[in-house]
Amino acid sequence: MFDHASRYSTLDIANFDFPDGRSIAYVRRRFLPQGDDMPVLAEVNVATGERIDLLANRIYGDPLAFWRLCDANNAMDPLDMIAKAQADPGARLRAPLPQS
Repeated sequence: MFDHASRYSTLDIANFDFPDGRSIAYVRRRFLPQGDDMPVLAEVNVATGERIDLLANRIYGDPLAFWRLCDANNAMDPLDMIAKAQADPGARLRAPLPQS
């Protein structure tokens, strides 16, 4: 259902059965990992104006892997995470090792 590199690829598919016999498939909830518990590949500085997808591409070679940066930095909003990192010149973002 999801690409193997997706943050949702390991989630279970469940079914909700209605009393009238209809059934709806859905993906179970994904709980965010604790960023401090994730093994770190690198800590990176964010350049002024750098986009989250370009940062992910620079680190992982995949612009769609931006969610890994969010997970490691306990961020729900990638744009907010980047804005805060750009506002503090000494701030560094944790880039985790890819995990299965």
